[in-house]
Amino acid sequence: MKVRGLLLLLLALILLAATAEAGKSKKEKAKKDGSKCEDWRWGPCVPNSKDCGLGYREGTCKDESKKLKCKIPCNWKKKFGADCKYKFESWGGCSAQTGVKTRSGILKKALYNAQCEEIVYVTKPCSSKMKSKSKGQSPPFLS
Repeated sequence: MKVRGLLLLLLALILLAATAEAGKSKKEKAKKDGSKCEDWRWGPCVPNSKDCGLGYREGTCKDESKKLKCKIPCNWKKKFGADCKYKFESWGGCSAQTGVKTRSGILKKALYNAQCEEIVYVTKPCSSKMKSKSKGQSPPFLS
């Protein structure tokens, strides 16, 4: 009976130690690399090949430098970069003169101290086909 209690106590201590390690903040874990610098300046994500995919980001702080792995999605062709996150409005109406519709986005978050515009505007061509009515509605009957 005492052996069983001792094993339960040992198991509880192991679980407690594992939980404490998992609960450390990212900042505490990052300090394990020996860097005391807190004012890191990060560059843009540079893909390893072409203009998207896996790559790296270089950071400098005083005399130190680091490289972090990063990824640029291959469908990300925006002029404002992958480090600038925006909250976009709905698409506006189609302009008959230009054949495009526009929407604006307000800066929500700048990752790695990226230089981002506060408001951006994006356009896309208008759809050439008309939208069909939703499935739940039927046309009115003519009497």
